Amino acid sequence: MANTQPDTAFAGREYPATEPYQVGREKIREFAAAVGAQHPAHHDTVAARGLGYPDLVAPPTFAVVIAQRAESQYVADPAAGIDFSRVVHADEKFEHHRPIVVGDELVTILHVDSVTQRASISMVTTRCEIFAAGADGAAPGEHVATVTSSLVVRGEDS
Repeated sequence: MANTQPDTAFAGREYPATEPYQVGREKIREFAAAVGAQHPAHHDTVAARGLGYPDLVAPPTFAVVIAQRAESQYVADPAAGIDFSRVVHADEKFEHHRPIVVGDELVTILHVDSVTQRASISMVTTRCEIFAAGADGAAPGEHVATVTSSLVVRGEDS
């Protein structure tokens, strides 16, 4: 049977920047509605501009949408040894350097900070550094947010 434990050698690995993610009005509105974020700045352009934003501003947890695109590089990497059907999301932390707003083009660099094994479970910590796309449309520019995630991967015995 195939190994169901993540490869600990992936600790310290950095994945290349993702393709730019275009933040759109409907994406922000849909996410805000899904998580129950009712602040007018997430739904009404006039209200957001009245607060000094150039357009709608995303709820803080919207960054997870962008981070998960980057994390999929690791999860989908067959050499990493992740069986996603055995993954439990344990923790997520957000550090924002500025708000995410409509019109942002964001790229993300994924870091696998740690992969530890304890008996039949593994703990994986990833860190997604989210940047505004640089002048060439891809290279990182202004640092926008950091999303740190912890995953528990159950082994065959758990």
